[in-house]
Amino acid sequence: MTINVTFSEELLMAAREEKDVFSRKVVIYTLGYLYQEGKISGGFVAKILNCDRQTAYTILSEYGFSVIDYAQEEWELEIQTSQEIANQINKII
Repeated sequence: MTINVTFSEELLMAAREEKDVFSRKVVIYTLGYLYQEGKISGGFVAKILNCDRQTAYTILSEYGFSVIDYAQEEWELEIQTSQEIANQINKII
């Protein structure tokens, strides 16, 4: 299934964008929104963008989307683990 969305030429002119560039941005912003809402996976984003998952995450982050979405407990564990690693490194140095 393909979904087509039509924008007026006036919008392209106002945005000062070429049609292909504008279309790609619309796709990326749509994918980014759906990804952040938890409605699609990073793998699905990569499939639509025809790239690997790491590249898809890079593209989403370049457009301002957060690709790491930890729960509060996960952030706390990440901070604790990072501090423990830093302490171990400081003992070696």
